[in-house]
Amino acid sequence: MFRTGWILVSLLMALAGCGKSDDAAYQPRFSAESKDHIKEYIVGIHPLHNPQRLMEVYGPIVEYMNINLPEAHFRLEASHDYDEFDKKLDAGHFDFAMPNPYQTVRSLKHGYRVFGKMGDDQDFRGIILVRKDAGIHEVSDLKGKVVAYPAPTALAATMMPQYYLHTHGIDVTKDVETRYVGSQESAILNVLRGHVAAAATWPVPWKMFSAEHPEMADQLEVKWQTASLQNNGWVARKDVDPALVEKFKTLLFGLSNSEQGRRMLERLPISHFEPATDTTYQPVVDFLEKFSQQIRPLEW
Repeated sequence: MFRTGWILVSLLMALAGCGKSDDAAYQPRFSAESKDHIKEYIVGIHPLHNPQRLMEVYGPIVEYMNINLPEAHFRLEASHDYDEFDKKLDAGHFDFAMPNPYQTVRSLKHGYRVFGKMGDDQDFRGIILVRKDAGIHEVSDLKGKVVAYPAPTALAATMMPQYYLHTHGIDVTKDVETRYVGSQESAILNVLRGHVAAAATWPVPWKMFSAEHPEMADQLEVKWQTASLQNNGWVARKDVDPALVEKFKTLLFGLSNSEQGRRMLERLPISHFEPATDTTYQPVVDFLEKFSQQIRPLEW
């Protein structure tokens, strides 16, 4: 009894401290006893950030679930890149996952159902960054130059900017060189260091980069931005107990109602998570159809 109580106290203290120091790396703490008699559920977050950063910002939320749902044990699993995450999602590896909207639509054919999503849809848009001293003023100035993107399957940070360039006179398969650099942070750093003429990302990682590296961010500008779509989804594999999914989503959607929860959300940074269903993503399906016809074929 003493050992179990001490573990719980340690977890509560760790959770209470989250958000106090943005510089402290999150280190997950798990009870050695939990895996012996409690079912483990794997939680996958698509590569919004590099694995270390993703663990830092989403780890406290998964730990919060462990504290408040003692009948289950949740383990956050990061993926090194989009390709690795896509393979895991397609194989049904995750019990719970937060894919991007393209991956959310794909997951419906691989045994998942949508139960929620990120809020703040106005932030789910592509942005194209250039150096302020690059002399790039019009979209046509990118012709013959290199543009960096995180990955082919990134919706806001790749597909939506590519579609924007297409609708503004750029043949993205011929007029520019496309370079996939693996992550949002890498795309930003590539244009900052002058390795590419422009880089595409989306507002969430750009806000985080600007807050943490204001002097470097001041060398860049958001030159163009796309229209918005539905934000990242939350899905559960269909064989996960519906009662557990209900408890999970109640905690997730309730984060914005407490000071502790809002501190966790600020690290993402978003204002809240909200309910969603499979049909919520119909506008994304419509966009993917246009993109597949006009830019490059997609598997979905």
